[in-house]
Amino acid sequence: MGIDAKHVVALARLDLGDVLRSRWLVFSLLLYAALAVLFLLVGLRESTVLGFTGMGRVLLSMSHALVLLLPLLALSATAQVVNRAQDEGALELLFSHPITRDEYFVGVTLTRFCVLMVPFVGLMLLVAAIGWLVLDGAPAWGFLGRGVLVCSTLIWAFTGGGLAISTFVRNQAKAVMALLGVWVASVALLDFLLIGVMLQWRLNPQSVFLLAVLNPVEASRLALLSSAEPTLSVLGPVGFYLAHRVGANSLLLLGVVWPAVLGTACWFMALRRFRVQDLT
Repeated sequence: MGIDAKHVVALARLDLGDVLRSRWLVFSLLLYAALAVLFLLVGLRESTVLGFTGMGRVLLSMSHALVLLLPLLALSATAQVVNRAQDEGALELLFSHPITRDEYFVGVTLTRFCVLMVPFVGLMLLVAAIGWLVLDGAPAWGFLGRGVLVCSTLIWAFTGGGLAISTFVRNQAKAVMALLGVWVASVALLDFLLIGVMLQWRLNPQSVFLLAVLNPVEASRLALLSSAEPTLSVLGPVGFYLAHRVGANSLLLLGVVWPAVLGTACWFMALRRFRVQDLT
């Protein structure tokens, strides 16, 4: 089915107006600002007590915090898009005009992804610039670029997942429960589950690594950690295995490719579902 770029842009602008009127965007901006202030204050404290260790450490700590929060923001931004439009009757009104379902879905996707990405990139650049000017720490441009790349694919993974929830779960309340379940399973319970499995069965490092990277959040965390500390000594035997058998570059590639593939697969599933589902 053909897609008219003008229609996509018009629909994206329409959805952007809805986003700007919503509260979750203000919440996400305040959260980004709070994280920036927090980690910069930590950097100022270290600079006066221990001697500042570089902007790379601040960016690494902030990236690890964002890896846990970005999935929740992406799911919150997308998991109620389609089902809310159905409940409000907006889809019936929109499709009375000469636009297609594909154009609507692409326009909404672009808006939601860009609204999540632009503040994130701005935050990373702002923290690096403030650290450079205030803390006299040279920006770690290499790690900054890798962090933006890894976190952007993570945002895309959960954007696709959120849109899948929005199309497959008709009820908005159930969609909220679904997005919280996905976030808890991918973020909050991951480390506890892996620790429990290792204590119960004493798995080898290869199995632990495989179980970990099946989750896009953990794949992103490993990619960020390997970028800052290629030896991965903090992970013990698993880190030794990863450093010598997998390598930092392979971990970075995995942390970028796997979330991107997973998000794209979820997005196409959501699009296929949206093409055939009832609009009312």
